[in-house]
This record gives sequence, C-alpha cells and structure tokens, in this order.
Amino acid sequence: MTGERRAARPSRHVVVMGVAGAGKTTVARGISAATGLLFAEADEFHTPGNVARMRSGVPLDDAARWPWLRDIAAWLADRGAEGQSTVLACSALKRSYRDVLRQGSPRVDFVHLDGPTEAIRARLARREGHYMPASLLESQLATLEPAEPDESVLVLDVSLAPEDLVVAAVEGLGLPHSLTVGER
Repeated sequence: MTGERRAARPSRHVVVMGVAGAGKTTVARGISAATGLLFAEADEFHTPGNVARMRSGVPLDDAARWPWLRDIAAWLADRGAEGQSTVLACSALKRSYRDVLRQGSPRVDFVHLDGPTEAIRARLARREGHYMPASLLESQLATLEPAEPDESVLVLDVSLAPEDLVVAAVEGLGLPHSLTVGER
C-alpha cells in the first residue's frame, strides 16, 4: 500500500535487576545470547560525574539517578520504535525507578536476581575492574524495594549458577530462543 508506513513489529524489553554483585550483566548477556535480544549495560548510561561519585564510595541519590533512568527509558523507547527487543542489566532498585523504565516501552519485564546478602558480598569481593566499590552494597540493599504484586517481576535466586539463571529467565518469561544458523 503506497503512502502507508508499516508499523514496527512489537518489541519486548527485559531488565535484569538487583543490587551490585547479583550477576545482572552476566545473566543479561546470557539472555541476549540465548534469545537474540539486543544487550545493553545501564552502567554505560551514567554520566562521568555519577561514575566518579560511585568510584569514590558515595552512593547516588535520586537526583543523580532520575536523568540516568530517563536516558535509559528513552533508549528503550527508541529501540521499541525500531521494533528491536532488548535485555538490559540495570539495578532498578525502587518501584519508582522501574516505573520510569516502563515509560520507555509498553512491554517491560523484570528479572530480579535476589538472594543472601553474604553470597552477593562474596561476589563483589571477587569482582575486578568495576568502579562500584563493595562498600556501596549496604546503601543499595537499603534502597531496594521488592516488587509489588502488580509488577511483572520474575524473582530468581542468585545462588543458582549463571547458566541456570539464564535458562530460568528465558523459560520464566516465555522468551523465544534465537534461531540457529541452519534455521534462518
């Protein structure tokens, strides 16, 4: 039909959330590999000022987080307008933060990696090369708001192996598996 614009195919967005050290990036990358969803790391959306603040051990407050979250929501909206589904590693600690992310797309599901604080603290102690020091874990735990019943949040136990978390997320959300080369 001449003159009509084809609507972009419906997109779906998954946010792997939790405190620092929960395994968000590892699991989100695994979901991307298993499904073909475009991967993004929310840490890469932080301003240099936010990174410097966290690197020095100062937790972000809401004033520092709101522009960051709005930028991520805009990125989700842009990908959705292109018909591109995504998987994002992002702390999304509060309901209000998750609500901002939901403004980016009509279809955002969350996978909350949750578990014993000591298990997460041990992971943080082994992590290398990240600007977020383990000393900020307590502030993240204090900020974390568990999902409410009306939110689409799949809660998974961080004590599972990363590959098991990926399988549980893909199956729990009913995500399609990516096509193998022979199926394309």
